[in-house]
Amino acid sequence: MELHQLEYFVAVAEEASFTRAAARVHVAQPGVSAQVRRLEAELGQQLLDRSGRSVRLTEVGAAVLPFARAALDAVEGARLTVDQLAGLVRGQVTIGMVSGCALPDLAGLLAAFHGRHPGVAITLTEDGSDRLVELLGRGQLDLAVIGSAGAAAPGLETRVLLEDTLVAAVSPDDPLTGLQAVSVAELAGQPLICLPRGTGVRAALDAGCAAAGVEPRVVLEASALPMVARLAATGLGVAVLPASAAPPETLYVLQVTPQLCSRLELAWNPAAAGSPASRALVEQARSFTGSRAL
Repeated sequence: MELHQLEYFVAVAEEASFTRAAARVHVAQPGVSAQVRRLEAELGQQLLDRSGRSVRLTEVGAAVLPFARAALDAVEGARLTVDQLAGLVRGQVTIGMVSGCALPDLAGLLAAFHGRHPGVAITLTEDGSDRLVELLGRGQLDLAVIGSAGAAAPGLETRVLLEDTLVAAVSPDDPLTGLQAVSVAELAGQPLICLPRGTGVRAALDAGCAAAGVEPRVVLEASALPMVARLAATGLGVAVLPASAAPPETLYVLQVTPQLCSRLELAWNPAAAGSPASRALVEQARSFTGSRAL
């Protein structure tokens, strides 16, 4: 007894026709007829009544049909299981990072995932947070580290990696040195150096200025926080930075009132996790606990 014989028998029984069954399984009709006859010969019983215009099951055929279907379903289940395991053995995941991100937490998560699934290829790409959120929504990224200052985008799940307050940082000879703090309204009027739109830091700055009824005067943008700090150290303007990224040895740091906060988050789209490797990565992200710094 062979699987293709069971497949042809089930097809003929469900189509009530050798012609339609042959078209369904993409085999010439004589081949289907021959294989079903071999199955009947092996079982020693006639399974199909061919005497009428349509093919009908015999009593024995009706009894055998559920077992034939179950055998075919079991084989399909075995194939699906193998495909799923192969997806974890030889799969691929794509991860996005906000430009300039260098978090050890992300490296730790990826190292742990690689340790569990060493055959899964990991691809990293950098972009702005807005673009990364868009790619997550389209299912083109499995996971992303994004900057955020508000609620998560609809459809996404997130885990906070780092939460930080924003500060104003200037060169030691800037007129603002000596002050302990600067208001958002006062800050907005200064020549500002900041990350571009689409980042969590910029979103926090823009939201704070909007709440104060002012427009920030951004004169320089850089895609990486170290460059923002270096530009401010040359006296080109006031850097808007997370407190943890403002080097006190080269910059004078002022607090901003009211306090502005930005976050780095792991984000993923649970509805788009289709492949076994993608689902495994999402499950690991759900259980991941990053560091939080205020």
